[in-house]
Amino acid sequence: MIQTRLGHIQFNIKPENRPFYQDLLPFLGYPVIDDSPEILGVGPDIFHSFWFFTGANDAHNDYDGPGLNHIGLLAQHQADVDTLVAYLRERNISLLFDTPRHRPEFAYDAEHTYYQVMFETPDRILIEVVYMGRLGQ
Repeated sequence: MIQTRLGHIQFNIKPENRPFYQDLLPFLGYPVIDDSPEILGVGPDIFHSFWFFTGANDAHNDYDGPGLNHIGLLAQHQADVDTLVAYLRERNISLLFDTPRHRPEFAYDAEHTYYQVMFETPDRILIEVVYMGRLGQ
């Protein structure tokens, strides 16, 4: 058996949507590693990173079909989710699945919450930002 861990995730995006990611990812606390015309890399380092490559073809992503459903990002505080909600609303980005909301069925006990917002990027990449911690924090 070998031991592996997540190193990076690549997203193929349309060039015209690049500014969306250039604005969103730093807002979510991801430092820019590479910002060239065809590539946007973000993360604390190349070993823990997201890469956005312009040049996606016209195939449509169906996140309920085979393949990636969504990327989940952990928030440090419940208020961080609400701050992101305000950011998304200011940019007319639709919130999906009746979020933001608490999901008690996903919380690991009655003292904790699973508080999420879900939205879709212009390239139809589904993103969830979730606070999983004590209620009210």
